[in-house]
Amino acid sequence: MLEESFEIGILFDFYGPLLTEKQQEYVRLYHDENCSLTEIADICGVSKQAVSDSLKQAEKKLRFYEDRLKLVARWKRENGI
Repeated sequence: MLEESFEIGILFDFYGPLLTEKQQEYVRLYHDENCSLTEIADICGVSKQAVSDSLKQAEKKLRFYEDRLKLVARWKRENGI
């Protein structure tokens, strides 16, 4: 889980602005602030399922952008990571 959160965090740094504002908020709360799905749902006034669905879609989009653009791969290569 920690490794996945780290991966999503890096992808989010590069491609976060391409997500909707709601998706950005959910990703930030879940991966940066370590809020649970229930906590995010309470904060945002939506269902836990809505948060879960939106997070899955956001993570899918972030991976899609990296598959196409390879910005993170290039950054890692250039920085010896």
